[in-house]
Amino acid sequence: MILIKNAAVYAPEALGIKDVLICGGQIEAIEDEIHLSFPSCHVIEGTGKKLVPGIIDPHVHVTGGGGEGSFHTQVPPVTLSELIRGGITTVLGLLGTDGITRNTENLIARVKALKEEGLSAYACTGSYAYPSITLTGSVGRDLVFVDEIIGVKLALSDHRAPNVTVEELIRLGSDARTAGMLSGKCGIVLLHMGDAPTGLSLVLEALRQTAVPAKIYHPTHVNRKKELLNEAFSFASQGGFIDLTCGITGAGRPASCIMEAKKRGIPLDRITISSDGMGSWSTYDTVGTLLEIGYTPVDTVYKELKVLVQEYQMPLEEALCFATSNTAKSLELFPQKGCVRVGSDADLLLLDEDLTLHTVIAKGKRMMADHVLLKKGTYES
Repeated sequence: MILIKNAAVYAPEALGIKDVLICGGQIEAIEDEIHLSFPSCHVIEGTGKKLVPGIIDPHVHVTGGGGEGSFHTQVPPVTLSELIRGGITTVLGLLGTDGITRNTENLIARVKALKEEGLSAYACTGSYAYPSITLTGSVGRDLVFVDEIIGVKLALSDHRAPNVTVEELIRLGSDARTAGMLSGKCGIVLLHMGDAPTGLSLVLEALRQTAVPAKIYHPTHVNRKKELLNEAFSFASQGGFIDLTCGITGAGRPASCIMEAKKRGIPLDRITISSDGMGSWSTYDTVGTLLEIGYTPVDTVYKELKVLVQEYQMPLEEALCFATSNTAKSLELFPQKGCVRVGSDADLLLLDEDLTLHTVIAKGKRMMADHVLLKKGTYES
């Protein structure tokens, strides 16, 4: 049991100064005052601090990304410590360009390891490629029979994409939708978006031709360039979720894109932020030769929230939604995840007044306390 006293609670809406009781991995009570005398109950003094939901990152290459500059450019797998330092309590793992030396088996094994280490972890089957690489032989069976798999990934409008037809995209969306319904999952098609002129045209045509709801298609990296961002804003206005990637600045960093969306009246509850953590970034010349390659850390969503609040003066309760409640709703995990309410999972962050990460609690267990990691991965030194 953990009792957090006198913290300013953001659920993400501001609830005021409250005491929060955690028991069995869930939030059991949120009251003005809670008095307990159990010796086994750990008390955390939250005076002067803010208690917020843990970050949900919907795009992390948990097995490592990269490899586009040959084998020596492969990125290592993400560690538990890296995720905790980024305030991440729930992660969606996926593959990228490399669906050959990395496969769904590798991905699910790493996701299961993170779960055993104390985080909530999910996965998308597939990679950039089509037909999708899977564990069971089909996207539908992966979704229905593998607990961790909640969607499928595909690349569009990218020089590394498989250049699917609209019919193939429709079939993939239909398969994911049906399997998601059968398994009680979101059944999303997570779309890596490149900067080719085709943009979201295939997605918009798929929606025009079918009754598959817009919420099934989740385009990410939509702040890659202005034309794509404009299409994404239109897609969000039709009920779709769009994901802004930290580290991408072609149309602006996520914080500036969110402020632009707010100015235009775009539904802000359809926007999420992700890190693309451990995924490689690369630059190419005009003939497609690789010039530079690196990879992105996983603490960038937390840093972007601070930018929204401290540089763009967005109220904390508004800024939090893009990495907590919006993301939980997009993955159909809300209200189990993404909020501070009775009955929800105890995935919580305690922040200092300047938003420095003080305490991380995942599934009711402390992972960081007083700015110090309490738990590391099995093979971390």
